[in-house]
Amino acid sequence: MTGVVSYLVFFACVVLILGIVTLGLNLQWGFTGLFNAGVAGFYAIGAFTHAILTAAPQPQYLGNFGLPWIVGVVAAMAATAAAAWLVGVLTIRLRGDYLAIASFGIAVSIQLVTLNWEALTGGSQGITRIPKPLAGVFDTPLAFNLWYLALLAAIVGALYVALERIVRSPWGRVLRAIREDEAAAIALGKSARRYRLEAFVLGSTMMGLAGALYASFIGFVSAFDFLPIVTFQVWAMLIVGGSGNNRGALLGTFVVWGIWTASGALVTKLVPPTYAAQGAAVQVILIGLLLVLTLLFRPQGLIGEEAVVSRHAKD
Repeated sequence: MTGVVSYLVFFACVVLILGIVTLGLNLQWGFTGLFNAGVAGFYAIGAFTHAILTAAPQPQYLGNFGLPWIVGVVAAMAATAAAAWLVGVLTIRLRGDYLAIASFGIAVSIQLVTLNWEALTGGSQGITRIPKPLAGVFDTPLAFNLWYLALLAAIVGALYVALERIVRSPWGRVLRAIREDEAAAIALGKSARRYRLEAFVLGSTMMGLAGALYASFIGFVSAFDFLPIVTFQVWAMLIVGGSGNNRGALLGTFVVWGIWTASGALVTKLVPPTYAAQGAAVQVILIGLLLVLTLLFRPQGLIGEEAVVSRHAKD
């Protein structure tokens, strides 16, 4: 029984971390129409920034400064925001497929840097000895995971409330206007470039936060944690749950990650080790099938986008 509880708590922690990433993508795509195909790259920046700053010192690394957990989290968000601003300034004028290609190329470049800059990121070996917040207070891994689950739930709850307020504010309504008809928004005196850049940076900063939370939860990061498949997973979570709806983004994260982990467990048990690589493809196939079915029969996702009515309109 304890093993089942431990697994469920671990599963919930991962869902909440990925939920933060999906909420960030929802701000970019669901509310602003920005096709960010570089999710894994910003997620990686947050994770590695946190790991480099907080991991216990080791002589073979340039980083590993052993700084406090909160410093690593704040620095991860700041580094991701700075990287997103730079990327956004260079690419935000691009539209549709062009922005997707550019952001995907940047994410792949980031992953290659983390894989090859061994003195800073550990290369293929990754960075270990990343401290977990208040880990010394708890006697068992389950007790720590329960504490971390509570912390993640508080962070996700705060982000959800903040995002709901943001998308219902005048700033959020401008984002929707730009998504629906950018030319009309510009004609009304709104700077589409500025609003798109702000949404891109804010959404990416959330991805960096999730990366820092992931690193401090697992205690280890590697370049192989941020392969392009991560971007595919997050996009699937948003589409299945329903873009333009924060509740849908979180629900989609739970559904897709549940299918991903359940199918992975079944493949491990049923497929012989000699066919493990082929069996692993079943996970991608199942998520792809789920995406196709969603787009065919419920294109708005499990929870469709809500109509946002301003307070003044109600009055």
